[in-house]
This record gives sequence, structure tokens and C-alpha cells, in this order.
Amino acid sequence: MGLYDRDYYRNDRSFANFVSPHRIVTWLIVTNVVVFIIQLSTRFHPGAINGPVTDFLDLRVDRVLKGEVWRLLTYAFLHSQDIFHILFNMLALWWFGKAVEDIYGSKEFLAFYLVSAVVGGVAQCGYELMMYGMAGAHPAIGASGAVTAVLMVFAMHYPTTTVYLFFIIPVPVIVLMVLFIAYDIFGAIGGRPGAHIAFAVHLGGALFGFLYYKFQFRVLNWWPSRMSMRPHRHRQPRLRVFREPDTEDAAVASPSGADEGLEAQLDSVLEKVARFGRGSLTDREHQVLLKASEVYKQRRK
Repeated sequence: MGLYDRDYYRNDRSFANFVSPHRIVTWLIVTNVVVFIIQLSTRFHPGAINGPVTDFLDLRVDRVLKGEVWRLLTYAFLHSQDIFHILFNMLALWWFGKAVEDIYGSKEFLAFYLVSAVVGGVAQCGYELMMYGMAGAHPAIGASGAVTAVLMVFAMHYPTTTVYLFFIIPVPVIVLMVLFIAYDIFGAIGGRPGAHIAFAVHLGGALFGFLYYKFQFRVLNWWPSRMSMRPHRHRQPRLRVFREPDTEDAAVASPSGADEGLEAQLDSVLEKVARFGRGSLTDREHQVLLKASEVYKQRRK
């Protein structure tokens, strides 16, 4: 049976949706925009800075210390009234998050993003306590900490990729990352007194992104058995089949005459995803999915 005759090729809603990338990035952007609209619509006075939604979800160290720990995450889905605050955050998430989600898979990317937000929140609380004690005078909102973590991972994977500083000056993305970190350090130590910027959130996200890449963390591995609710059973070790690398690589790289090889690899990859999740895939296995997706799209034309 050829590759094009298989069920997951005939059913557009199964395979096509499975291999379509950037699902989590898209949903994160949609969620941020929806919450932003709710923030604006729940301000009871046109000139008010905050409404009840913002007050309930923003990051305040005094409230966190009183047990409102959800604020360590929820602040990352809030933004200020300034449209450029959410606009730049979401543009950066779209530009850089797509590539990072492709590398690590949707589930792992979502876990990484959420943990990055929490790490940034913890860093901000520590900074607030050190600078202002229990006063907690500077509530923080914004996705910048998690987005900075995403940008850091992207920069570590693709350091020479050209980006445009201020949309004008071309620089390698790793240089942009260094400039951002230097700016945040300078601001955090007092170089920008009175600036309403959560520098510690950015630095916490950047540090977590660097450590995530450097030590090859996988957030999903921090939960035993992927938080399965079923009782653990003693099972026999799984048998795993290893094929010759040169045969696999040739099948993935060849644009024609490799349907059977790609079919066999795709079956193996899909089975692995069903058992262990997409975050368990290697770079080569991600390439198999992308290749199969391209073949599928070409076949539909």
C-alpha cells in the first residue's frame, strides 16, 4: 500500500491537522488577545488604568506571599492599555515561537512557555522583595518574560539569523539577545530609575531559556508518567527497531521514489508520538513529519 493510500492521508482532519505546525503559538496569541479585550472591557471608567480582571490576575509580591500563587502565571496573559505592549510581544512570539515549537513539539513548547512565565514571575517577586521589601509597590503584567525565554532558545539554535533592530538595522539574533539582556541588567540595577518595566521578569525568562537549551531540559519529563491517572503496571521492556542511518536519511532527503521508505518511517514516528508525545521526537523524526507534510500538501494540489 502506497503512502498516498493510507488512512491518515485520505482523512484531512487527522494527518493534516496533526502535522500542521504552530498550533500552540497561535492559541497563545489568541488567548492573549482575548484576555486583553476582556481587560479593556471590564474597566468601569474610561480613564481607569486597571479593572477587576487585571487586579485579580496581575503579579504582586505581597499578594503572592499571602497565597495567591496563580499570579505567578496569570500576569503573563495581561497587558497594559498601550496597544504596542501586546503588539510587540505577540509579534515576537509569532516570529520566533514558530521555529521553537517546530523543534520541541507543541506539548513541550506549551510546557516550556508556561514554566518560563512562572520563572519570570518568581524572579520579579525576588527582585521586588530585595528592592522594596513587603511593599510590592510595582505590580507586573505582560508576556515579555516568557517571550524572552522563547527568543533566547531561538537565538541559541539559530544565532546567525538576521533580524532588524528597530525594524531598520540588520543584526544577528544573538547580538539582539545580548543587547536586550544588557539593557535589562542596566535597568534592574538602577540605570533606569522610575521606568515601569519589569526587568527582572525579562532576565528570569532569558536565564531559564539559556539553561533550557544548555542542559537540554524537557519540562514534560519533570512530571512522572506525564501525569497519568492510570495505575502503574509492571510491563515488559519495549522492543525498539533501529534502521541503518544512511537508508533513513536518504529516504527523507529524496524528493521522489522514496514513498515506501517514508511510509515506514512515518508509521514508526506516529506510533512513538501516540505512546510518548511529540516532545519525545528527535530532530530527525521531526524532519520525517515535515517531509510527510510537504508530500501531503503537494499531493493535494
